[in-house]
Amino acid sequence: MKKRFMPAVKTARELREVQREGLKWTVNHAHQGSSFYRSKMDEAGVRPKDIRSLDDLKRLPFTTAQDLRSDYPFPLLSVPFEKVVRIHASSGTTGKRKVLCYTQKDLDDWANMFARCYEMAGLTREDRVQIAVGYGLWTAGVGFQLGCERFGAMTVPVGPGSRDMHCELMVDLQSTVFCCTASMGLLMAEEIHRRNLRDKISVGKVIFGAERHSAAMRRKIEAYFGLEETFDIPGLTELYGPGTGLECEKHEGIHYWVDYYILEIIDPDTLESAPPGETGEMVVTTLRKEAAPLIRYRTRDLTHLKPEPCSCGSMLPRHGPLLGRTDDMFIIRGVNIYPGQIDDILSREDKVGSEYQVILMRRDGKDHMTIRVEHAESASLSENEEIAARLEDSVRRKLFVRCKVELVDYGTLPRTERKSKRVLDERDKS
Repeated sequence: MKKRFMPAVKTARELREVQREGLKWTVNHAHQGSSFYRSKMDEAGVRPKDIRSLDDLKRLPFTTAQDLRSDYPFPLLSVPFEKVVRIHASSGTTGKRKVLCYTQKDLDDWANMFARCYEMAGLTREDRVQIAVGYGLWTAGVGFQLGCERFGAMTVPVGPGSRDMHCELMVDLQSTVFCCTASMGLLMAEEIHRRNLRDKISVGKVIFGAERHSAAMRRKIEAYFGLEETFDIPGLTELYGPGTGLECEKHEGIHYWVDYYILEIIDPDTLESAPPGETGEMVVTTLRKEAAPLIRYRTRDLTHLKPEPCSCGSMLPRHGPLLGRTDDMFIIRGVNIYPGQIDDILSREDKVGSEYQVILMRRDGKDHMTIRVEHAESASLSENEEIAARLEDSVRRKLFVRCKVELVDYGTLPRTERKSKRVLDERDKS
């Protein structure tokens, strides 16, 4: 079948040339249109004519989330206002919202990227795509819808909505694809299981992202829906929104759209390039974005590049799953820990569920960590003590810190339609 939305180029060399020309265009466009970027480049002693090859990317200064907030309300704007047709914004949980502007070309490019995601997931125009992510300033809902309409499948734009509505529409409309956050996917999977709807619905694929999810959570969503496949999709408001990459059917990592942006992985402490395959911070540079181009933007998302070719045969490069964010990291007794590391340990224990919380407390002048995790539905309560001891030992051996593991009844930890809060740091209140 002809791939309508994949890159027209045929070789890695052609892709690199697309990137080189895109980088030169972006730097020149940003320098001419944005006083912010012009000032940054002047401070770094770099001019657009100095950027001749991809190796020159490292001569450019980094851009950060703080730069976006400092330039509020229209950061990085590189076109006249009359060319701006839409804005989106981040949640603003750590200060002012990060507002990003879009031209019509930006929206067209975003639609094409997202249509490419649906194509890579193996959808056809006969699919019915039920969208369960938020609409409004957030990029998610409108991004999923924009791409679906560009791809040509039927869109069912519900938003997070209610579980009753989603269940009713899955049954009545026979939706075949469900798009959601990982947390919403679990919520709906458990609801389908509780209502015994698995044989009454036709959902064969779930596309989810927007947050770190564990292998255990993914297995449960697949089992309760009765799915053929699930697909992990990354998303970042600053980089258009969701749809900038997707797993292929081999599920060996996330193919990212190298013809739309350059991805670097750096050590967040030294700011030097991380060795191939080593985890670090994602840094992105856009190649076509008009209204708010990104130049070496530090996303704070953690992942690694996969240097070996994918067995699917695609020449598009891959990165691993998102392991969390640099600002998700917490320090306990001098040890740096990311929630993704705890995810990994818990996912290897088949007698616990996918939902957990990490509670950090300070008692008698010392930090203490408790991991509260649900036992699996099929697990015997008599095994809780043995399971907890096994997990405590795994955490101590793999993360080099002691903790207490508490097993709680299945279904008692909070569920959410958006993103689950995993770490509860109570140390300032202790």
